Amino acid sequence: MAYRECSALRSNGFKRARSSVLLPAVFAVFLLSAGCATVGRDFPDELVSRITAHETTREQIRSMFGPPWRVGLEDGQRTWTYGRYRYSIFKDASTKDLVIRFDRKGVVSSYTFNTTEHRE
Repeated sequence: MAYRECSALRSNGFKRARSSVLLPAVFAVFLLSAGCATVGRDFPDELVSRITAHETTREQIRSMFGPPWRVGLEDGQRTWTYGRYRYSIFKDASTKDLVIRFDRKGVVSSYTFNTTEHRE
């Protein structure tokens, strides 16, 4: 009986010691990861130059960029958005987004591409 009590005390003491080390480590990882956030999905922005208003179809857009990250309506036109937004408290944000507007036939009527990754 005494052996079981002693073994239980050692086991509980070990669990407390392990949790007292584990909790600060988990908290530190949380703080480091909380400094960065990414929203959206990356997309091949080098293909944006292939889009031609009034010519490129919805199927061609899907084959170039994959499924859109967001879909919606703007002034009655179907819109697809591709976007990747990275934020960090340690460095500048890095963002890029592509909004494509389709006419009723599924052809690009207009598009907008914006990025903070300047290549000029």
